[in-house]
Amino acid sequence: MAWMANHAERRADPRLLMDNLGVVMVLGVNYKPDGDLMEELSHGENAYISAYARNNDYHDILKKRTKALARWLAERLGQPMDGRVFVDTAPVLERPLAAQSGIGWQGKNTMLASRKFGCWLFLAEYFIALPLPPDQVEEDHCGECDRCQRACPTGALDDPYRMDARQCLAYWSIESSGVIPQKFRRLMGNRIYGCDDCIVVCPFNRFADMTRESDFVARDALKDREMISLMFARDADFREALRKTPIKRLGFSKFIRNLAIGLGNWGRESGERSAFDLLLALLDHESPMARAHAAWGVGECVAYAEEGMAALRQKLAQEPDAQAREEMRSALYLLAARNGARALMQSEPLVEVELGLDGAAPDGAAP
Repeated sequence: MAWMANHAERRADPRLLMDNLGVVMVLGVNYKPDGDLMEELSHGENAYISAYARNNDYHDILKKRTKALARWLAERLGQPMDGRVFVDTAPVLERPLAAQSGIGWQGKNTMLASRKFGCWLFLAEYFIALPLPPDQVEEDHCGECDRCQRACPTGALDDPYRMDARQCLAYWSIESSGVIPQKFRRLMGNRIYGCDDCIVVCPFNRFADMTRESDFVARDALKDREMISLMFARDADFREALRKTPIKRLGFSKFIRNLAIGLGNWGRESGERSAFDLLLALLDHESPMARAHAAWGVGECVAYAEEGMAALRQKLAQEPDAQAREEMRSALYLLAARNGARALMQSEPLVEVELGLDGAAPDGAAP
């Protein structure tokens, strides 16, 4: 998230983005999903995808609509209008601007909240030279409610109105390009793209109607879909299946990384053989990051501990990537500890040397 530090002066003063700025017009579109999102998290075999990403990419849709609004306004005024359109682009602080515009207020979950639409609003901004009078600012209606804070799986919202991105599952599963810390992996459950917990529980959501926008209604292929069916063999397959969705921008390697964590959690909770078999297959994936997280997943499948240890030993001897090797060592140690097989491991010189079995777990490992 280092990009947030860039152009800080422009984020603080929108006038620096447009010389003759008269007003910022903020627009919101309801995308409230159908169904019980929290209930979906209980189906460990299915891939949970954040509600905003289950259909066409809202960035493209809102930009086209806002530009259409700009053309309509110019026609009504009978003259061309200087203006700029932004949809989560450029150094624009969308939520504070939306709060200042009167659309809603920034809640304790840091999301924009509306008395009419809850927390289910996509935002766009139209910077124009026309000096329109500002709308009244909406007051904060959170009161003593702390449901969003209590719902956060990691404590990223422990301080109200502040999001610690370093603790946020949405950050780790979408923004982060590297290895996801082990302490967050079990907490991810079957969330393979984003996290909606702090949004779903907002009590103002009960006033919102389901979206009527077909572009934002979840595709059948991205709702209640089994993780097994998302195990794409090639980058081209991934891109074709998820084209026009925000998920495509995640990239194939990161998508498989997240899927490996989801499979590991499902395998641990259910003992499902198919989850274990897919994780074994991922130990041969072309991406070192995918292999690293697959090793963790294998280590979670205690029902197949001995088979998992045998596979990890074999791959460890061949693995060229340092991070993947470390994950394999950690998974071996944990499987041994959980399976009561420490004595068996100590009898094999290769594993004893690789793991350094002196009573201490590898870095990050915890039974």
